[in-house]
Amino acid sequence: MDRDVERKIINILKILSKETDPLGASIISRRLKDFGIDLSERAVRYHLKLMDERGLTKGIGKEGRLITEKGIEELNNALVSDKVGLVSAKIDTLSYLTSLDLKNKEGKIVMNVSLLDKGDYKKALRVMKDVFKAKLCTSDLVAVAHENEKLGEVEVPPGKVGFGTICSITLNGVLIKAGIPVDSKFGAILQMKDFRPYRFTELITYEGSSLDPLEIFIKSQMTSVRETALTGSGKILAGFREVSAIALTGVNKVVEELKQIGIYGVLAVGRPSQPVLEMSVGSNRVGIVVAGGLNPIAALEEVGMETGSRAMSTMVDFKELKSFWGLF
Repeated sequence: MDRDVERKIINILKILSKETDPLGASIISRRLKDFGIDLSERAVRYHLKLMDERGLTKGIGKEGRLITEKGIEELNNALVSDKVGLVSAKIDTLSYLTSLDLKNKEGKIVMNVSLLDKGDYKKALRVMKDVFKAKLCTSDLVAVAHENEKLGEVEVPPGKVGFGTICSITLNGVLIKAGIPVDSKFGAILQMKDFRPYRFTELITYEGSSLDPLEIFIKSQMTSVRETALTGSGKILAGFREVSAIALTGVNKVVEELKQIGIYGVLAVGRPSQPVLEMSVGSNRVGIVVAGGLNPIAALEEVGMETGSRAMSTMVDFKELKSFWGLF
């Protein structure tokens, strides 16, 4: 099928996927303009007919169309080239939306959200305890929501507990707010020795990925976070950032201010134009290594607990966070 037609069909599926009620051609035509696509109602009806024939949509009388399960599958799988760089774009968006005021300890921050089985919640806290104690994450400030409650914009389903950890992308937002542009380069597996960062062993660039690298590493069981927390040596989740060397003083100031409010996830700040943990940086650039906010969740996966985790899931007000140690 012509690629232009395919793109129009995918965008119609995107519109239908966000609705529980049928939509007619006139509404779809208007909403397509948000995607930069100008289709008349007649043209929309033509595309909907093609989609019906492929089983991607189904008509509900005169009310309009609904997306089918096959349509949802097609939407998830189609046009993978369009998804490359999606993570990088999401990082930029969430960094801009971060509004944390370090002085007043208020404003929005980026959170990872994991959905834990209600019956496993107490056990999960015990498993994560050593990870938080070893400070192998962004912060020991967390957010918790129970079934039918919301954690940010994420609704917790029945039988689950929503557990939120501060995402390291919050650092990007704070740096940008301080006038320091930051470039997120990659998510990685970081080898630790004696509780100190040693070297990167695996990495996935944000710009070249359609999925969050840390989620990939967790599900691939490539970490040993729990072992690292107990012995000081092992493999944890981490990220790598770059900033201009001229901003180094400002970066160090922000890092110290973040520590004062309980966000301590920066593991290393390099020197101008010098490699950090064997990873080279650009000329007049400085590398920053940050611990992955999902490290406590990786420890749960290591002991066989399903987490349903999503990195960079939502925005939460800093004042809503509570100490992990107050959950026991």
